Amino acid sequence: MNRACKHLIALALVAMSPITRAEMAYVTNEKDNNLSVIDMDSLTVVDTIPVGQRPRGILLSKDHSRLYICASDSDTVQVFDLKAGKIVDTLPSGEDPEQFALHPDNKHLYIANENDAVVTVVNVDSKVVEAQIDVGVEPEGMAVSPDGRWAVATSETSSMLHWIDTASYKITKNFVVDQRPRHVEFSKDGKTLWASSEIGGTVTIVDTDALKEIKKLSFHIRGVNPDKIQPVGIALTSDGRYAFVALGPANHVAVVDARTYEVLDYLLVGKRVWHMAFNHDESELLTTNGVSGDVSVIDVNALKVTKSIKVGRYPWGVVVVPDA
Repeated sequence: MNRACKHLIALALVAMSPITRAEMAYVTNEKDNNLSVIDMDSLTVVDTIPVGQRPRGILLSKDHSRLYICASDSDTVQVFDLKAGKIVDTLPSGEDPEQFALHPDNKHLYIANENDAVVTVVNVDSKVVEAQIDVGVEPEGMAVSPDGRWAVATSETSSMLHWIDTASYKITKNFVVDQRPRHVEFSKDGKTLWASSEIGGTVTIVDTDALKEIKKLSFHIRGVNPDKIQPVGIALTSDGRYAFVALGPANHVAVVDARTYEVLDYLLVGKRVWHMAFNHDESELLTTNGVSGDVSVIDVNALKVTKSIKVGRYPWGVVVVPDA
């Protein structure tokens, strides 16, 4: 076989090989009405995608085929098809959707409607609103337990966690926490729920079986005024080792031992850190820094900030899509 034939066969084999897509992070830029796309290999922005007005919450479907985006000022949830690389649909969301959570069934989306004081439950397949549940004033945080039993919403003005039975869409318990709860996150085993209180400056950890407080964390950073320590986003490692807490205008992320609840360290990131997301193997954690308009990259093993990536104006949410 001559060299030309060998070359043609090699090209044909390459063409027949499945195309792989690198791990990508998608960041919602609240003031620019777009997404910044970050290649996780190079840690650089490789694309900017226009979306609806004031995008905030963003999450990945369980089958990794689509993103859901809260376009808050457009009063809708947009559906972004990852293979097509574009917005392909919208879902009814209620007024001013901010955060949301997807049930493990990959079908039911629980949306916090801040202006309406309700949680809207949407079937993402039929696009039908299956329920609207009255909660406290200014709901924002939203989480669904790994077993699908509970949906929990935070109401900022009422300072409550509302425990919603997903089978009946009824509130089972209203749990009082410190002032202005912003975010809730279940541990991967579902045994605990972590809730941040922005103005209270604390994180409350709740036993999900007993629905009782286990621990309340507070934070103290040398040289930072306590009023600036405002917990918002929370990220928990799958192995139960660490909890990371974004501390807003304190410009730090707290590192917490998730077993002993000891605060281990504070990592300096960008200005007004909001939310966070791990890469697929949880070796890196990305933080969105609203005021400085960048994303910080944290090496999870070293507990060290390794890079800052400039994105759009007021980055708010972030999700990482694994390799495909």
